[in-house]
Amino acid sequence: MVCLGNICRSPLAEGILRHKAEKLNLSIQIDSAGTSNYHTGDHPDSRTIANAKKHGVDVSKLKARQFTVADFDNFDHIFVMDASNYADVVSLSRDSNDRKKVEMILNRVYPNSNMNVPDPYFGGEQGFENVFILLDKACDVIASSLANN
Repeated sequence: MVCLGNICRSPLAEGILRHKAEKLNLSIQIDSAGTSNYHTGDHPDSRTIANAKKHGVDVSKLKARQFTVADFDNFDHIFVMDASNYADVVSLSRDSNDRKKVEMILNRVYPNSNMNVPDPYFGGEQGFENVFILLDKACDVIASSLANN
């Protein structure tokens, strides 16, 4: 899961998918990262933590890190939150195999739409709730597809 700073959208997506994977007894590696290093080592934004907790998802112990080329080797799927993140991640790819792993996360719910998950950082509580709803739907589809593989 990749967003810009790894303190709002991507840790929320990581937490939601981890929560769903545990319920389905899936043994999968889930992580999140940011394309920037602005918040490396920081916990998620307090509003992200509060919103996730309201839905029974704990992201409070996660710490931000920057996406690296090694992530292409460590993960089969790389879900990005918006077009800018997509471009940044693809620019680090070494070949077509790396690029095939990168996908806009909402394409799992709205195929080929390339919809962005809006960054709630500068918005209010409703923005964080809207992001949760979008990511919850996407993670439902992702978890279901992984359970069926």
